[in-house]
Amino acid sequence: MATKLITAESVTEGHPDKLADRISDAVLDAVLAQDPQGRVACETFTMQGLVIIGGEVATTAHIEPGEIARRVIRDVGYTRPEYGLSHDACAVAVLIRQQSPDIAQAVLKAREAKAGSADPYDQVGAGDQGIMFGYATAETPERMPLPITLAHKLAKRLSEVRRDGTLPYLRPDGKTQVTVEYEDGRPIRAHTVLLAAQHAEETPLEELRLDLKRLVVEPVLDGWLDEDTEILVNTSGRFVIGGPASDTGMTGRKIIADTYGGYGSHGGGAFSGKDPTKVDRSGSYMARYVAINVVAAGLAEECEVQVAYAIGQAHPIAVNVETHGTGRLSPDALRRVVLEVFDFRPAAIIERLDLRRPIYEPFACYGHFGRLDLAPTWEAPDRVEELLEAAGARARHC
Repeated sequence: MATKLITAESVTEGHPDKLADRISDAVLDAVLAQDPQGRVACETFTMQGLVIIGGEVATTAHIEPGEIARRVIRDVGYTRPEYGLSHDACAVAVLIRQQSPDIAQAVLKAREAKAGSADPYDQVGAGDQGIMFGYATAETPERMPLPITLAHKLAKRLSEVRRDGTLPYLRPDGKTQVTVEYEDGRPIRAHTVLLAAQHAEETPLEELRLDLKRLVVEPVLDGWLDEDTEILVNTSGRFVIGGPASDTGMTGRKIIADTYGGYGSHGGGAFSGKDPTKVDRSGSYMARYVAINVVAAGLAEECEVQVAYAIGQAHPIAVNVETHGTGRLSPDALRRVVLEVFDFRPAAIIERLDLRRPIYEPFACYGHFGRLDLAPTWEAPDRVEELLEAAGARARHC
C-alpha cells in the first residue's frame, strides 16, 4: 500500500491576519449594502493598538471604515486592553482613495465591448490578469480535502469554547494544524494534531492541554483518532501575548487556509476586500463551482479547474480541467463539456452566483469553500443534469 501524509492549517478569527481579512470584507459588505455596483479593493494592516485600512474604492455609498473596524474587533473578542488590542481604545487610520481610472476603464468597458459586441456579458472586463484555481473531491461531504476540513473545524471549536464560556481563560488568537495519513489515496487516520491557543496568564499549561484535548480535539476528530495519534498543544509553552500585540496582521496572508490547505493548486491572488469584478475572487469562486458540479455529477472523484484572465477582457484566456486520473471522460473532453455548460465571463459569473451582495464577512475566517453552514451559491451542485446531458451528448458524438 502507498502511504503519504498531508497537512493543513487553519487559524481562529482572532489571529491577526484573519482579523485584517475580516475588517477588509466588512468594509466591502458595507459598500455593497448601499451600492451593489461599488468597486472595492481594500486591505487592512494591524499591529498592537493600531489598525490601518487602505485601498481603492469607487462607490456612491457613504461608510465609516473606522467604525466598521471597531465593530469587527469587538465582535472577534478584543474588548480589553490587556488582550493587546481593544475596540474602544485602538487607533484607526483610513487611507482609501478613488479607484485608478486605468483600472476602472478596463472593468467598465471590456475589450469585446470596445470591439462592438452587444452581448451584455461582454461589457464587463476582468478586473485584473492572473490565474485562478478551483478544486473539489469526493472524500468528504463538503467535497473538500479532509486535512483542511478538520483544521477548520478545530479552529471553529476553539472559538466556540471561548465564546460560550466553556473555557473562559481562552483568548481570541489561535491556530490549528492536522496531518492526515492516506493509504492508496484514501484518508485513514489523523496522524498528528497541533493546537496553539492564546490563554490568560494564570492558566496552568497542563490544565490547558487536558481541556483542549477533551473539549476540542476529541469531539471534532471523533473517528479519526487512534492510539498512535500525536496531539500537541501549545508546544512553545506560554501563549499569553497574542493577536496584533504579538504579530502584525495583513489582509491576504492566509490564502492557503482560505482555499484547500495546500491540496491542489492555488492562484496568486487573495480574496478578502475585493469586489466580484476582481477575478481573484469571482474567478476562484467560479472554478470551485465548476469543480463541485463535476464531482457531484460523478464525472470525476477529484477535479481541479484552472482559469486565466487578462485585465479588461471578458472572455478568459484559457480554461483547463484536470481529474488526476479519476475522470469518466478524457481531460480534453471534460474541458469541452465544462465550457459548453459554464460561462466564465466576469459579468456572467457575478449574475450566476449573485455576488453583488453583502455576503463576504462570514467567509473571512474558516475558509471560503466547503462552508455548508453558510450555503453559498458557489457550493451548490445545481448544474449536474446539464453536465451529464452535455457529457452524454459528447460521448455519443465520439
